[in-house]
Amino acid sequence: MRKIDFLKPIINFFLIGLLITTLSRFILFIGFMPRIIETKNFWLLFPIGLRMDIILMSYMAILPTVLILFMPFRFLTQLEKFIRFFFIVCLFFLLFMELATPNFLIQYDTRPNRLFVEYLVYPKEVLTMLFKGFLWIIIVAVAILIASLYFLVKKSKTWFLIRKETSYAFKLKMVIPVLFLLFFGLRSSLTSVRPINASDAVFSKNQFVNSLALNSLYTVGFAVYSLKNEEDMIKMYGSVPSEEALNRVKKYMTAETSDFTNSEIPLLHFQESTHKREKPYNLVIFLQESLGAEYVGVLGGLPLTPNFDELSNEGLLFTNLYATGTRSVRGIEAVTTGFLPTPSRSVVKLGKSQNGFFSLADALKRKGYETSFVYGGSSNFDNMASFFNGNGFDDIIDERDYSKKECDFKGTWGVSDESLVRKGNELYKSYQGKPFFSLMFSSSNHEPFEFPDNKIELYDKPKGTVNNAIKYADYAIGEFFKIAKKEAYYNNTVFIIIADHNTRTWGDDLIPVNKFHIPALIIAPNIDGGMTYDKLLSQIDIPPSLLDLIGVDIETPMVGRNIFTLNDSIKGRAMMQFHSTNAFRNGEDLIVLQPGKEALQFKVTKDDALILENNIDQSLVRDAISHIVLASQSYNKLEYRLPEVTSND
Repeated sequence: MRKIDFLKPIINFFLIGLLITTLSRFILFIGFMPRIIETKNFWLLFPIGLRMDIILMSYMAILPTVLILFMPFRFLTQLEKFIRFFFIVCLFFLLFMELATPNFLIQYDTRPNRLFVEYLVYPKEVLTMLFKGFLWIIIVAVAILIASLYFLVKKSKTWFLIRKETSYAFKLKMVIPVLFLLFFGLRSSLTSVRPINASDAVFSKNQFVNSLALNSLYTVGFAVYSLKNEEDMIKMYGSVPSEEALNRVKKYMTAETSDFTNSEIPLLHFQESTHKREKPYNLVIFLQESLGAEYVGVLGGLPLTPNFDELSNEGLLFTNLYATGTRSVRGIEAVTTGFLPTPSRSVVKLGKSQNGFFSLADALKRKGYETSFVYGGSSNFDNMASFFNGNGFDDIIDERDYSKKECDFKGTWGVSDESLVRKGNELYKSYQGKPFFSLMFSSSNHEPFEFPDNKIELYDKPKGTVNNAIKYADYAIGEFFKIAKKEAYYNNTVFIIIADHNTRTWGDDLIPVNKFHIPALIIAPNIDGGMTYDKLLSQIDIPPSLLDLIGVDIETPMVGRNIFTLNDSIKGRAMMQFHSTNAFRNGEDLIVLQPGKEALQFKVTKDDALILENNIDQSLVRDAISHIVLASQSYNKLEYRLPEVTSND
């Protein structure tokens, strides 16, 4: 054993760090026990928490591990003080964040996050608040920090001593096994194609309990990391005053001036349904992975979607719909929140939108709806589970929830779309007449394009092509409606099949508009079959229109248009985000905004080609910029939300 004594500093670092986080989690469990034990399988917060702690410790241990493994002893002794200092600082901040957690949990019902970082800008106000409300807790916490730091510094010479008994040759032999263990600690899996993130800590419907399975240094680190993805829109595209931006955006909405209801939430307005019902319909959004209009037969694309084409005879087909972006999170952002696309990352991933951000789920949950997200892959991908859990989705189902009997095929991205639709159907049956909203998200149409054999007649050979995957995804659409039509909930449900985005988006234009063209089809009891909606519209116009169609009167901050109240004489409009390039289209006119450059204007032809215009409509340019400015402001000022629920609500 003496041969591996050189690893003791790393081992001791792990043990001390895990002791801090585990003890903290246990104390939090005792302190908040009445709330925690109400959650089914609440005990999972401990094994899941240990897993998340090991991941964090592994990241912090990378640098000292590499130094200890590869540097000869004569050089390593010169770095001994640095390594000791590094371990002490990491453990100090780990303890500091855990000591800061109880107060934050009491105030904000979650572990320290982006708000914790922002409050550092206002030390006077924050310290005043803390000293007034939590003086004794602060005194105890400071005493623990000082005592722990003193003890840690004193013992560090023993715990983190660099030992010379091991030969350099033996250390090199240990490189592979040690780095393998460190890699395993970082990934926490040898089979997952995706790194672990906060969504892996989601195991219940209770966001508060789920947050306890994380550790606070991780949650704050994630918040700081997210800051780099929130670009300065003014520097990128130019500025429009806030009031002007708000007015310019409002003129594109279907809401009237008298509909706006809350000065603190500038976009909040009341939408009255034109399909009002005493008992509103259920709503199911069947989001299709990477399904562009170019692959849909009924839209003039390849003959890959016979089931979708046939179903179009039973509902309302959108022939001129455009996605807001090129990633799944953009599609999720658009159809579940109606949020405007910006050069920043999707709100599904950003820190301020993880709780209290507007979503259809939250809005309908307040109306008594059951809410769910049904997926065949891992819901931790793209931070989906964390976002959904914090914003109104009660049931989150992913690949871990499928039994062997329910899963006849599993590929890189999860179970087959057939298993997905069967799972969704069983869930909807289980609601037994209660109103429900659900987002069901397919995954089979994704590289490497894996799906079960003998389900479709292959369009291409070999099997693993995008065309074959789309044909299989269409097969699953047909299977879903085949089984759903046999159930009682079917005749009380509005269904929409809609793509999240197209496949790989490319082209010579600044904005390859044709690659943003996507299909959507609504099938509902109050929609006649064989209808088409041919006006230009954006993905963000879909959610307000669906709320109208299910028959609810509701407040919403969504800027998307309700197609059922949109005047026929008004031009259609769409917004498209392509990397850092932003496009705003009004009818045939397209404004293209690029960072640090003058705006360009194009005319869009019937086949989505672009013709450069010499004369630029500066008012339209300001309209385009206004949508970006207002989206950024709504996010940063936490204005894209519903009013807080009070005890009288």
